Amino acid sequence: MDAARQGQQEGRVAVRRRELLDKVEYRLAETDAERAAIYRLRYRAYLKEGAIDPNPQGIVSDRYDNLPNSWIFGIFFEGELTSSLRITVASPDNQACPSMDVFPDLLEPWLSDGKVIVDPTRFVSDPDRTNRVPELAYLTLRLAYVACEHFRADIGLASVRAEHQAFYRRVFMSAVCPPRVYPGLKKPIGLMEIDFPVTHMKVFARYPFLRSTAFERHKLFTRTTARSASPRLAEVPFATIDHQHI
Repeated sequence: MDAARQGQQEGRVAVRRRELLDKVEYRLAETDAERAAIYRLRYRAYLKEGAIDPNPQGIVSDRYDNLPNSWIFGIFFEGELTSSLRITVASPDNQACPSMDVFPDLLEPWLSDGKVIVDPTRFVSDPDRTNRVPELAYLTLRLAYVACEHFRADIGLASVRAEHQAFYRRVFMSAVCPPRVYPGLKKPIGLMEIDFPVTHMKVFARYPFLRSTAFERHKLFTRTTARSASPRLAEVPFATIDHQHI
Protein backbone atom coordinates (compact mmCIF):
# COMPACT_ATOMS: atom_id res chain seq x y z
CA MET A 1 0.00 0.00 0.00
CA ASP A 2 1.44 3.39 -1.01
CA ALA A 3 1.75 6.22 1.50
CA ALA A 4 -1.18 8.21 0.09
CA ARG A 5 -3.59 5.28 0.22
CA GLN A 6 -2.42 4.33 3.69
CA GLY A 7 -2.97 7.90 4.85
CA GLN A 8 -6.50 7.89 3.45
CA GLN A 9 -7.28 4.60 5.19
CA GLU A 10 -5.92 5.84 8.52
CA GLY A 11 -7.98 9.00 8.10
CA ARG A 12 -11.17 7.00 7.60
CA VAL A 13 -10.40 4.89 10.67
CA ALA A 14 -9.80 8.02 12.74
CA VAL A 15 -13.12 9.51 11.63
CA ARG A 16 -14.99 6.31 12.48
CA ARG A 17 -13.46 6.15 15.96
CA ARG A 18 -14.34 9.78 16.58
CA GLU A 19 -17.92 9.11 15.49
CA LEU A 20 -18.12 6.05 17.73
CA LEU A 21 -16.80 8.06 20.66
CA ASP A 22 -19.87 10.28 20.36
CA LYS A 23 -22.00 7.17 21.01
CA VAL A 24 -20.02 6.11 24.08
CA GLU A 25 -20.69 7.08 27.69
CA TYR A 26 -18.22 6.33 30.46
CA ARG A 27 -19.96 5.85 33.80
CA LEU A 28 -18.28 5.47 37.18
CA ALA A 29 -19.96 2.53 38.95
CA GLU A 30 -20.75 3.62 42.50
CA THR A 31 -24.00 1.93 43.54
CA ASP A 32 -24.32 -1.75 44.40
CA ALA A 33 -26.55 -2.28 41.38
CA GLU A 34 -24.10 -0.62 38.99
CA ARG A 35 -21.23 -2.70 40.32
CA ALA A 36 -23.24 -5.93 40.26
CA ALA A 37 -23.99 -5.44 36.56
CA ILE A 38 -20.27 -5.07 35.86
CA TYR A 39 -19.37 -8.11 38.00
CA ARG A 40 -21.84 -10.15 35.92
CA LEU A 41 -20.37 -8.79 32.70
CA ARG A 42 -16.89 -9.81 33.86
CA TYR A 43 -18.15 -13.30 34.58
CA ARG A 44 -19.75 -13.74 31.16
CA ALA A 45 -16.69 -12.38 29.36
CA TYR A 46 -14.16 -14.47 31.28
CA LEU A 47 -16.28 -17.61 31.01
CA LYS A 48 -16.63 -17.14 27.25
CA GLU A 49 -12.84 -16.88 26.92
CA GLY A 50 -12.22 -19.92 29.11
CA ALA A 51 -10.31 -17.74 31.58
CA ILE A 52 -12.27 -18.92 34.65
CA ASP A 53 -14.29 -21.88 35.86
CA PRO A 54 -18.05 -21.48 36.36
CA ASN A 55 -19.21 -20.31 39.77
CA PRO A 56 -22.73 -20.37 41.24
CA GLN A 57 -22.77 -16.63 41.93
CA GLY A 58 -22.22 -15.75 38.27
CA ILE A 59 -19.98 -12.80 39.15
CA VAL A 60 -16.28 -11.89 39.23
CA SER A 61 -15.09 -9.52 41.94
CA ASP A 62 -12.05 -9.15 44.19
CA ARG A 63 -10.77 -7.03 47.06
CA TYR A 64 -9.37 -4.38 44.74
CA ASP A 65 -12.90 -3.38 43.70
CA ASN A 66 -13.37 -1.73 47.10
CA LEU A 67 -10.07 0.09 47.46
CA PRO A 68 -10.22 3.88 47.82
CA ASN A 69 -7.69 4.18 44.98
CA SER A 70 -9.76 2.08 42.55
CA TRP A 71 -12.42 3.30 40.12
CA ILE A 72 -14.70 0.89 38.25
CA PHE A 73 -16.14 2.11 34.97
CA GLY A 74 -18.90 0.82 32.75
CA ILE A 75 -18.68 1.77 29.09
CA PHE A 76 -22.11 2.22 27.56
CA PHE A 77 -22.49 2.08 23.79
CA GLU A 78 -25.79 3.40 22.48
CA GLY A 79 -27.15 3.23 26.03
CA GLU A 80 -26.20 -0.38 26.82
CA LEU A 81 -23.41 -1.65 29.09
CA THR A 82 -20.89 -2.99 26.62
CA SER A 83 -17.52 -3.14 28.37
CA SER A 84 -15.78 -2.30 31.62
CA LEU A 85 -12.40 -1.34 32.99
CA ARG A 86 -11.12 -0.89 36.53
CA ILE A 87 -8.50 1.79 37.18
CA THR A 88 -6.29 1.50 40.26
CA VAL A 89 -3.73 4.21 40.96
CA ALA A 90 -0.69 3.26 43.03
CA SER A 91 1.66 5.78 44.60
CA PRO A 92 4.43 5.70 47.24
CA ASP A 93 1.79 6.52 49.88
CA ASN A 94 -0.73 3.93 48.68
CA GLN A 95 0.96 1.03 46.94
CA ALA A 96 -1.99 -1.38 46.81
CA CYS A 97 -2.90 -2.41 43.27
CA PRO A 98 -3.69 -5.69 41.49
CA SER A 99 -0.37 -5.93 39.65
CA MET A 100 1.53 -5.72 42.93
CA ASP A 101 0.29 -9.23 43.79
CA VAL A 102 1.92 -10.71 40.70
CA PHE A 103 4.75 -8.35 39.77
CA PRO A 104 6.08 -6.93 43.08
CA ASP A 105 9.68 -7.20 41.91
CA LEU A 106 8.88 -4.70 39.16
CA LEU A 107 6.46 -2.35 40.89
CA GLU A 108 8.22 -1.95 44.22
CA PRO A 109 11.34 -0.28 42.75
CA TRP A 110 9.18 2.12 40.71
CA LEU A 111 7.17 3.11 43.76
CA SER A 112 10.32 3.45 45.87
CA ASP A 113 11.51 5.96 43.27
CA GLY A 114 8.34 8.02 43.85
CA LYS A 115 6.50 6.97 40.69
CA VAL A 116 2.73 7.21 40.26
CA ILE A 117 1.39 4.12 38.46
CA VAL A 118 -1.95 3.65 36.71
CA ASP A 119 -2.89 -0.03 36.82
CA PRO A 120 -5.92 -0.84 34.60
CA THR A 121 -7.39 -4.32 35.16
CA ARG A 122 -10.61 -6.29 34.65
CA PHE A 123 -10.81 -5.16 31.02
CA VAL A 124 -13.86 -7.02 29.69
CA SER A 125 -16.40 -6.58 26.92
CA ASP A 126 -19.81 -8.05 26.21
CA PRO A 127 -19.21 -11.24 24.20
CA ASP A 128 -22.35 -10.58 22.17
CA ARG A 129 -21.29 -7.07 21.11
CA THR A 130 -17.53 -7.25 20.61
CA ASN A 131 -17.72 -8.35 16.98
CA ARG A 132 -20.28 -5.66 16.15
CA VAL A 133 -18.01 -2.89 17.42
CA PRO A 134 -14.39 -3.92 16.69
CA GLU A 135 -13.13 -0.55 17.93
CA LEU A 136 -14.57 -1.24 21.37
CA ALA A 137 -11.16 -2.27 22.72
CA TYR A 138 -9.69 1.14 21.86
CA LEU A 139 -12.68 3.00 23.28
CA THR A 140 -12.41 1.07 26.53
CA LEU A 141 -8.64 1.36 26.84
CA ARG A 142 -9.01 5.12 26.35
CA LEU A 143 -9.93 5.32 30.04
CA ALA A 144 -6.40 4.25 30.99
CA TYR A 145 -4.91 7.18 29.08
CA VAL A 146 -7.46 9.55 30.58
CA ALA A 147 -6.40 8.30 34.03
CA CYS A 148 -2.71 8.71 33.23
CA GLU A 149 -3.31 12.36 32.38
CA HIS A 150 -5.57 13.02 35.35
CA PHE A 151 -3.20 11.57 37.93
CA ARG A 152 -0.04 12.71 36.14
CA ALA A 153 1.15 9.12 36.01
CA ASP A 154 4.74 8.21 35.39
CA ILE A 155 3.90 4.67 34.30
CA GLY A 156 0.82 3.08 32.76
CA LEU A 157 0.48 -0.69 33.03
CA ALA A 158 -1.43 -3.46 31.31
CA SER A 159 -1.71 -7.03 32.60
CA VAL A 160 -2.13 -8.93 29.36
CA ARG A 161 -2.30 -12.48 28.07
CA ALA A 162 0.36 -13.29 25.49
CA GLU A 163 -2.13 -13.46 22.61
CA HIS A 164 -3.34 -9.91 23.33
CA GLN A 165 0.03 -8.18 23.54
CA ALA A 166 0.11 -7.22 19.86
CA PHE A 167 -2.86 -4.90 20.41
CA TYR A 168 -1.11 -3.09 23.25
CA ARG A 169 2.06 -2.67 21.23
CA ARG A 170 0.01 -0.62 18.77
CA VAL A 171 -0.58 1.91 21.55
CA PHE A 172 3.15 2.06 22.35
CA MET A 173 3.25 -0.32 25.29
CA SER A 174 6.19 -2.68 25.85
CA ALA A 175 6.39 -6.07 27.56
CA VAL A 176 8.55 -6.02 30.69
CA CYS A 177 8.39 -9.68 31.74
CA PRO A 178 7.12 -13.08 30.58
CA PRO A 179 3.59 -14.17 31.58
CA ARG A 180 3.02 -15.30 35.17
CA VAL A 181 0.21 -17.04 37.04
CA TYR A 182 -2.49 -14.49 37.88
CA PRO A 183 -4.84 -15.02 40.86
CA GLY A 184 -8.31 -16.15 39.82
CA LEU A 185 -7.48 -16.67 36.14
CA LYS A 186 -6.66 -19.93 34.37
CA LYS A 187 -4.29 -18.35 31.84
CA PRO A 188 -0.95 -16.66 32.64
CA ILE A 189 -0.66 -12.89 32.36
CA GLY A 190 2.30 -10.76 31.29
CA LEU A 191 3.00 -7.17 32.28
CA MET A 192 3.31 -4.33 29.78
CA GLU A 193 4.11 -0.70 30.50
CA ILE A 194 4.31 2.74 28.96
CA ASP A 195 6.43 5.69 30.08
CA PHE A 196 3.56 8.14 29.90
CA PRO A 197 5.44 11.48 30.18
CA VAL A 198 7.83 10.44 27.42
CA THR A 199 5.36 8.71 25.10
CA HIS A 200 1.98 10.42 25.48
CA MET A 201 2.41 12.94 22.65
CA LYS A 202 3.31 10.14 20.24
CA VAL A 203 0.24 8.21 21.36
CA PHE A 204 -2.09 11.19 20.93
CA ALA A 205 -0.62 12.05 17.54
CA ARG A 206 -1.47 8.59 16.24
CA TYR A 207 -4.74 8.20 18.17
CA PRO A 208 -6.29 11.66 18.68
CA PHE A 209 -9.49 10.18 20.15
CA LEU A 210 -7.49 9.05 23.21
CA ARG A 211 -7.10 12.69 24.26
CA SER A 212 -9.29 14.19 26.96
CA THR A 213 -10.13 17.53 28.50
CA ALA A 214 -9.56 18.54 32.11
CA PHE A 215 -13.34 18.81 32.49
CA GLU A 216 -13.87 15.21 31.35
CA ARG A 217 -11.11 13.90 33.60
CA HIS A 218 -12.48 15.69 36.64
CA LYS A 219 -16.01 14.47 35.93
CA LEU A 220 -14.94 10.84 35.51
CA PHE A 221 -12.81 10.55 38.63
CA THR A 222 -14.89 12.61 41.06
CA ARG A 223 -16.98 10.35 43.28
CA THR A 224 -20.42 11.22 44.60
CA THR A 225 -20.29 8.62 47.39
CA ALA A 226 -18.23 8.50 50.58
CA ARG A 227 -15.38 6.43 49.10
CA SER A 228 -12.42 8.66 48.32
CA ALA A 229 -8.90 8.35 47.03
CA SER A 230 -5.89 8.46 49.29
CA PRO A 231 -4.76 11.97 50.35
CA ARG A 232 -1.64 11.62 48.20
CA LEU A 233 -3.73 11.08 45.08
CA ALA A 234 -6.39 13.60 45.98
CA GLU A 235 -3.72 16.29 45.93
CA VAL A 236 -2.39 15.43 42.47
CA PRO A 237 -3.36 18.34 40.18
CA PHE A 238 -4.79 17.92 36.74
CA ALA A 239 -2.26 17.36 33.99
CA THR A 240 -1.12 20.57 32.40
CA ILE A 241 -1.73 19.11 28.94
CA ASP A 242 -5.32 19.90 27.99
CA HIS A 243 -6.17 18.54 24.57
CA GLN A 244 -9.64 18.77 23.07
CA HIS A 245 -11.30 15.77 21.45
CA ILE A 246 -10.64 15.76 17.71
